[in-house]
Amino acid sequence: MILVDTDVLIWNLRGNVGAAELLDENRGFCISAVTYMELVQGLRNKAEFRQLRQAIRFWDAGIIHITEAVSARASYLVEVHALADALQLADALIAATALEGGFALVTGNVKHYRKIEGISLQPFAP
Repeated sequence: MILVDTDVLIWNLRGNVGAAELLDENRGFCISAVTYMELVQGLRNKAEFRQLRQAIRFWDAGIIHITEAVSARASYLVEVHALADALQLADALIAATALEGGFALVTGNVKHYRKIEGISLQPFAP
């Protein structure tokens, strides 16, 4: 099972064929609640919100919510990587979701995650 990072979904929304194919071929993938919130914050109107919800239903994508275990793992990741590797809060929560759920993380931002021990990354090149 894969967890799709926010950037891949944004590439799809911008019309990137590779992102669309990846998402369509992996129906049933998951996203972090953080990714969902980042996407909603970037919308301009209610029509775009309806399109996002439709797409999530079409892909049969699951939204993985932040649990106590995800929060604890993300806190640890921030402690270890924020100063040394500039790990941001959202990326820490997404990485923790992947680690806690046993997901491979599909991302175009490998550099954000590559120093995190134990994470399985599937690079996406737009």
